[in-house]
Amino acid sequence: MLSPRRRALLRHRRALALAAALTLALLTALSGLGARVDRLLDPPRAAAWVRAPSGQVVVVEMDAASVAAIREWPWSRDHYARAVDRLRAAGAASITFDVDFSSAGPGAGDAALARAIARAPGLVALPTFAQRARSDDRRTIDSLPLPALRDGAALASVSMQPDADGIVRRAPFGTVTAGTPRPSLSALIAHRSGAADSFFPIDGGIDPARLPRLSFVAVRDGRFDPAAVRGRDVLIGATAIEMGDRYATPHWGVIPGVVVQALAAETLLAGVPGERSSALPLLVALLLSLPMLLARRGAVAAGLALGAPAALFALAVWAQVARHAVFPLAPALVLVVAAGLARVALDLARRFERQRRVDEDTGLPNRRALLHDKDAAAPTPLLVASLGNADALVTLLGERAGHDLLLRVADRLRATVGATVYRVGERLLAVDAPGDDVEALVAALRATLTEPVEILGRRADAAVHLGVSAGEGTIHDRLVSATRAADEAAAAGAFWRHAHVDAEALERRLVLMGELDQAIADGEIEVHYQPKLALATDRVASAEALVRWRHPVRGMIRPDLFIPLAEQADRIGALTLHVLARAVADLAAWRARGHDVSVAINLSAMLIAEPAFSMAVDALLDSGAVPADRLIFEVTESATLADPERAAAQLRHFRAKGVAISMDDYGTGQSTLTYLRELPLSELKIDRSFVQHAHLNPADALMVRSTIDLAHGLGLKVVAEGIEEPGCLALLRDAGCDLVQGYLIGRPMVADAFVATLEQRAAA
Repeated sequence: MLSPRRRALLRHRRALALAAALTLALLTALSGLGARVDRLLDPPRAAAWVRAPSGQVVVVEMDAASVAAIREWPWSRDHYARAVDRLRAAGAASITFDVDFSSAGPGAGDAALARAIARAPGLVALPTFAQRARSDDRRTIDSLPLPALRDGAALASVSMQPDADGIVRRAPFGTVTAGTPRPSLSALIAHRSGAADSFFPIDGGIDPARLPRLSFVAVRDGRFDPAAVRGRDVLIGATAIEMGDRYATPHWGVIPGVVVQALAAETLLAGVPGERSSALPLLVALLLSLPMLLARRGAVAAGLALGAPAALFALAVWAQVARHAVFPLAPALVLVVAAGLARVALDLARRFERQRRVDEDTGLPNRRALLHDKDAAAPTPLLVASLGNADALVTLLGERAGHDLLLRVADRLRATVGATVYRVGERLLAVDAPGDDVEALVAALRATLTEPVEILGRRADAAVHLGVSAGEGTIHDRLVSATRAADEAAAAGAFWRHAHVDAEALERRLVLMGELDQAIADGEIEVHYQPKLALATDRVASAEALVRWRHPVRGMIRPDLFIPLAEQADRIGALTLHVLARAVADLAAWRARGHDVSVAINLSAMLIAEPAFSMAVDALLDSGAVPADRLIFEVTESATLADPERAAAQLRHFRAKGVAISMDDYGTGQSTLTYLRELPLSELKIDRSFVQHAHLNPADALMVRSTIDLAHGLGLKVVAEGIEEPGCLALLRDAGCDLVQGYLIGRPMVADAFVATLEQRAAA
């Protein structure tokens, strides 16, 4: 018999369901979840209404053809001067550069460009930008054009601020650089005003492939139709892959920064988009949810549940394109989806209220019976049996075979355990596991359950896997943990697993750093070496030193577990010095045995400009244990961003001592060409994300070949990492790569194994 309180809840259950759905929607709006969901909706929003740009913005591309024609870097700025004169003569409405002019160029090009700007008063805009020194540092590094170039030119900000996931969705109206508010490039082109550091959403529905484009070298040489730029706004920037400056966008993938700027300008030319609140979509969603919950017929409710999200999405896309109003959809979608799910739940609850606590197919007590029977009983371990071959038997012999298999296994469980067996899932059985000796019980069950069962005249293996919970907690918790343990047993191919709380992982995180110093002293920190193959000689010419922690209790600890912790705990310096010292000692031993190889050591971004670390490295280098030119320091672009001048000076110091400097993960940063010019590099290491599938992906292959040609033109060696397939190795040979590294060449190995590899290759 229902209590009065429960009866009242049932009477108002639809209103309560709507209130719950609305509460969930409001929580979504107030939390960060809504923003994350809306980000996921950006690509379908853009794809729903793809449009051609207005054509007012013309992109002059510093493309692969221009790079091949000019054949130098950095370009002399007289190339830009000639382009400005050509565009001015053709009648361009404006000429805006997305090119860094903050440092002096070669030759007399700067003066030529200054004169060209003076000949085009009011037409030329030059870029300025500011970027954070580090992600956790609010300081910024401002970059402005050379003073000689600023006379007669407007200054516009080209700064872009990707979201936390690295995708650019918004552009600024303006930013502050060198203490002065400046319009963004897009706002300047579109003649739109807005506050500095305020943003507008970029219209993702504008197709970048349909932007009018001209090759830079064609413009420079006058090989273009003047009508193509007459009265239009010209935007000059890099699109060649080897020039970097690329951003991820929600719908169009990774595209050049100048194209992103053009899309932002096209957005403002169509109208200033405004980011609205979620109030109006929530109101529409509420009006759609009411009939969904109140409809008497399930078909009507189902139609509304399916149509409401589509209607909301269509209205949002229309408002964005036609009214330049961008509404967040996540809270409204959560409301209609939650209301639809609530309607389904209410209908199911009504149906389930009539069911008993007996499984209709097998006659076994079901999950509800288990929860009811054990809710108030003293907690004991619970055993869950998962039948791995049930689906195969059903496919082969029909549904009855599955039911028979459940009953046969249930009989064996009941006979062995002596307790009631419950069917708690499609292919799951549960039973109490009484007594203190769980392993003895499992041993008895193994002998019984691994025997074949007779199913419709055939002997079949049930493939039973057991999970046993702890003897504490609610029955629901025990059922969940035992089921999870059974799944883990099935995944591991084991007969059983015991559920337990992974306290070990928690403890490891808490105490690992407290053990690191002692681990270094006790020799638990090992250095493994991954060979690098010189393609010109087909011999192992180098190796990368990789740190490993062989813990006496926890076993081998992966570096991605303790290196970030070491950086956070300010122990990365001691760890790196240990690796360097070990590498120097091993290298000296190999040289004594006649093996002339080099070793690369990774330097953390935190250590590049650290005086104490530099002094310790100098002492090790000055010891003379090995020639300094046998050592390579691998750094990333981000390692020099916080204090570029000091970092570059420190790297030049190491280079002067003979140490080679390698740029690691090349191709993943935003200022690639600037770093190639300013840092004392000896080699580039192309990131595995470009190399691994280069033999299958033409775009990656082009990136790899272009990078190799660029590096060789600058006198740098090239190392490619991530080589796992022969096809990839063949492509790199053909492209002229110097060294390769990856599992196809050799996995990381201890020093003795690396020596054995050297001797084996030498003898071959």
